[in-house]
Amino acid sequence: MNPGFWRGRRVFVTGHTGFKGGWLVLWLSELGADVCGYALEPPTEPNFFALARLAGRLYGQRMRDIRDGDALTEAIAASAPEIVFHLAAQPLVRDAYRAPVETYGVNVMGTVNLLEAVRHSGTVRAVVVVTSDKCYENREWIWPYRESDPLGGHDPYASSKGCAELVTAAYRRSFLASAGVQIASARAGNVIGGGDWAADRLVPDFLRALDGERAVSIRSPQAIRPWQHVLEPLAGYLLLAQRLYEGRAAYAEAWNFGPQDTDARPVSWVMDYLCARMPEARWRYDPPQCPPDERPLDQCPPARHPHEADVLRLDSTKAGARLGWRRRWNLEGALDRTLEWHQAWRDGEDMARFSLGQIAAYRTAGAGP
Repeated sequence: MNPGFWRGRRVFVTGHTGFKGGWLVLWLSELGADVCGYALEPPTEPNFFALARLAGRLYGQRMRDIRDGDALTEAIAASAPEIVFHLAAQPLVRDAYRAPVETYGVNVMGTVNLLEAVRHSGTVRAVVVVTSDKCYENREWIWPYRESDPLGGHDPYASSKGCAELVTAAYRRSFLASAGVQIASARAGNVIGGGDWAADRLVPDFLRALDGERAVSIRSPQAIRPWQHVLEPLAGYLLLAQRLYEGRAAYAEAWNFGPQDTDARPVSWVMDYLCARMPEARWRYDPPQCPPDERPLDQCPPARHPHEADVLRLDSTKAGARLGWRRRWNLEGALDRTLEWHQAWRDGEDMARFSLGQIAAYRTAGAGP
């Protein structure tokens, strides 16, 4: 990535008040980009957006819903961006079970609205649409998913992300490629890092329980996920956007930005590692309402936990070979830096400065496989 490329560049970020979007805004502003944001109010209290004082780093923002197509089109026209990062989403699997209509509205029609606004902007040259590692048709196999594998999704969240991928590909072929707008989609792993207080996410749940001096309840200790620090995929998004802006149509496709395969670990391993670093912490297994070995399944009440995939891995070979993207922090390093960030927040440190320090440390770290 060329840091000088971003100086003075006009960038539009949807979902800038969220965890991943907030870290992206902080990094872009530090690189000298002129960033405009479009999102709802921060989803939690506390939140990264406020702690990192991101409002002061934006040249403009609209606190509006991504489902409001007219407002979104007006915001993009007014800010006249050259590059767009689309991160606004309903990001939680279990919330999607509770509110499937909202999830599809935000994740699918929100993407349609964004690409319609881009289509009529006249200034945008590159778009990165961020979806999810869960967009693949999960077959519960041990092999990592590649960009050429079928899209799908058992649950509303996963299928909404698969739909967003299809929308992105359709707009690329039907409208944007012929207009000279390069658009790509990006699929990251399970991101962790400081400043995430979302419910029903493993590390935030652990940290909440730690602060409350109680054990964290774990519903799927053997589930395997591709864990990575939030800065890893963000570095990939920035590099990808730069290539797209340079007019390289060969990069206008789907990309995985996941950890190395050895960092796809079971939930129980992550919990044991964190508890070893924080001796006062503990976790316990929260099983389904009626384990199958206790009575016949047809005599059990409905399970309290909806379906979630057991095994998920990503193959990021293409990003390494063609983009030159390299991972810098392994899972142990990602977990350590997440704990360090949380402890700094508990100690009352300046979290904008601390977060910038972590970005600087990441940028100067040696590249891994």
